[in-house]
Amino acid sequence: MTARLLTNIGRFFTPRDRSIRSVEDAAIAWDGDTIDWAGPASELPAGLADRDTIDCEGRAVVPGFVDSHTHLVFGGDRSAEFARRLGGESYESLADGGGGIQATVAATRAAPTEELARAALARVSRMATAGTTTVEIKTGYGLDVEHEAKMLDVIDAVDADAPVDIVPTLLAAHAFPRGVDRVEYVRFLVDELVPALADRVAFCDVFCDPAAFSVEESARVLEVAAKKDLGLRVHADQLSHGGGAALAASLGAASADHLDHAAEADLDALRRSGTVAVLVPGASLSSRLPFVDAAAVWQTGVEVAIATDCNPGTSYLETMPFVIALAVLEMGMSPDQALWAATRGGARSLRLDDRGAIEVGARADLVVLEGDHHVDLSYRPDGNHVRHVIAGGVPLPG
Repeated sequence: MTARLLTNIGRFFTPRDRSIRSVEDAAIAWDGDTIDWAGPASELPAGLADRDTIDCEGRAVVPGFVDSHTHLVFGGDRSAEFARRLGGESYESLADGGGGIQATVAATRAAPTEELARAALARVSRMATAGTTTVEIKTGYGLDVEHEAKMLDVIDAVDADAPVDIVPTLLAAHAFPRGVDRVEYVRFLVDELVPALADRVAFCDVFCDPAAFSVEESARVLEVAAKKDLGLRVHADQLSHGGGAALAASLGAASADHLDHAAEADLDALRRSGTVAVLVPGASLSSRLPFVDAAAVWQTGVEVAIATDCNPGTSYLETMPFVIALAVLEMGMSPDQALWAATRGGARSLRLDDRGAIEVGARADLVVLEGDHHVDLSYRPDGNHVRHVIAGGVPLPG
């Protein structure tokens, strides 16, 4: 890789503790995939000035966005289901009728691996164009060893070809397969599926909710995953208050995601355990449900991330700038808080301490904005705000 330099930066914005620090008239240098200098241009060491240069022309720079919750490998389409939900049908009734996750399971199982990979890579490429440089991708539309492994094959293919960093998560505890006894499926997850695929993923996730897996069932799956040295994630308290956040905190999970119905005591437990609260405003928008009060979650002291939750049923959106806008306009976060949650918060939820900030030693994931301030991301929510993206030290085309 080439050593490079961003010059003529109007200002860059970077998370620091639980705030955003700005540096005006700045420069950022990196060698390979690692930032080796960042600060006021007037202090740039002379030896760095002759590197290959990108002139920012007074624009603002922020860290690359970290999308820490996606389901972007899937087959099929659920637009008809979306229209039915708009007509008043509930998610639960659609699922009971064969829709919801089960519809995507059937379509994903039927789709050729190459077709799934092409579609997923296209989604990731659009995410990258909008400034996302790290993407977590879950399985969960296979629900047996063969098809969960097929999804991991797709994730591996995307990782090989994508311009950004991919983090794989096993979510076989997403739903109960049709025709399979509940007790038998949990036993199968614990004894067979998780052990068989653990060495291919970084995390194990569960959908812990009264409409999905109980706290006891979820705990059994996560405890096996922990023994396999996997990080833990929990879809928690999304449809109702079912104990998912409390479970995540008790196990020291990396993240508890959704949290639509989490109580104050749950958030306090997450803060004490160091578990990151991953909020997904796209699911509320697409399902026309109340938004989580993200400002209140932030005030508890828990670390907060925001993510797209890209999936074909309840949050078919791909771009983190739009998620930032939703977090500010609908969830009550300040622009600084939303930027923190989209960068450092996402990185913290994935236990990736080398990104989400502009500092020496951090991964060179950088977004040059069109304007001179990151507040434009929420102030002008329909704008195309990204001028250049650098992912792992490599400037992306476009």
